[in-house]
Amino acid sequence: MAVVPVLVINSGSSSLKFSLFNMTTGRDFLSGSVDRLNTRNAELNWHHDGKKQTSPLPGQGHSGALQAVNNLVTRLALKEPLAGIGHRVVHGGETFTDSARITEATLRGIEACANLAPLHNPANVLGIQVMQALYPSVPQVAVFDTAFHQSLDPEAFLYAVPMKLYREQGVRRYGFHGTSHKYVAQQAVQQLELNPESHAIITAHLGNGCSATAISDGFSIDTTMGMTPLEGLVMGTRSGDIDPGLHEYLSEQLGWSIADVTQMLNRDSGLLGLSELSNDMRTLTEAAAGGHRQARQAIDVFCFRLARQIGGLAASLGRLDALIFTGGIGENAADIRANVLQRLGVFGFELDDVLNKAHGDSRGQISASKGPVAAVIPTREEWMIAQDTLRLINETPIN
Repeated sequence: MAVVPVLVINSGSSSLKFSLFNMTTGRDFLSGSVDRLNTRNAELNWHHDGKKQTSPLPGQGHSGALQAVNNLVTRLALKEPLAGIGHRVVHGGETFTDSARITEATLRGIEACANLAPLHNPANVLGIQVMQALYPSVPQVAVFDTAFHQSLDPEAFLYAVPMKLYREQGVRRYGFHGTSHKYVAQQAVQQLELNPESHAIITAHLGNGCSATAISDGFSIDTTMGMTPLEGLVMGTRSGDIDPGLHEYLSEQLGWSIADVTQMLNRDSGLLGLSELSNDMRTLTEAAAGGHRQARQAIDVFCFRLARQIGGLAASLGRLDALIFTGGIGENAADIRANVLQRLGVFGFELDDVLNKAHGDSRGQISASKGPVAAVIPTREEWMIAQDTLRLINETPIN
């Protein structure tokens, strides 16, 4: 059986992730990350043949890190030439409604969206440029977090602010985690035997970053994240929805700048801010079981806000066939799923405790046969990026 290798790169501001897939089997040869870029503690971590290994990369930035990844790929896994390289790009604005072959025009479009994602898009571009230098003859593809949500209607994406801010500055809701939501929805249709032409699904991607999306007949029609990933659900360190008047209040009371408030809402809030203990749901669950009051309160706020947002997304759909949990919390935290479903009794969910504790049956289902389906479906964002990469290479060859 022929090996068709596709490399996936997720180049962030302070870290990068990579996966090398055999597209024929759908399995990854090699995966890993480089953490703490541009510090003396930078290190390369990877999984290969069931083993996890680490190598120090002190002081290395994106270029040195990607060169180290290239050396690893060549040494350990790559026996056939790469068919393509796929890059996760956070923000595509209104420019990109689908993944795109990387050309000079594509790079200019990504750079033009940098003001909407100043921490992410420049790092994404840098990763692309380094890989182009390392693999000048290999076709490369950009896969956008925002693209799946470009099917939102204006009623769902417009903010009630002066329209010239939308026309001139692109102020609107974009949504994120699109690759995950799209993949999980497609899997749900297959695994739960839903009608491919007519279905109403809510997907809840719950990790350190969290978002939920209403999907009708394969299209995103509403989502919780907005112009930036800060809007919506309570997350690990992000506040989610907040009264925008908080900026003025904290400026007047504490002398904080807009940058100070934004930093607090992104880095010091969410589960971490509420619990004053951790942004990790596993740590909070253990602490709450041991009587830590703020850990329990943080979990309850998280679940309440998630249930409330799911209720709002259901109104966007008109009916609800299935609710899908995914992401690190969604896939592994049975107590959180139970807490949320208990708050959604109006929809008629009947949780099966045995299936929930087992993280679902063979189809992922955790609910009883009556009522709408609740299920757990693991996300595979990197695999989705690899699939899109191969699709674009086959559809749009560039000589």
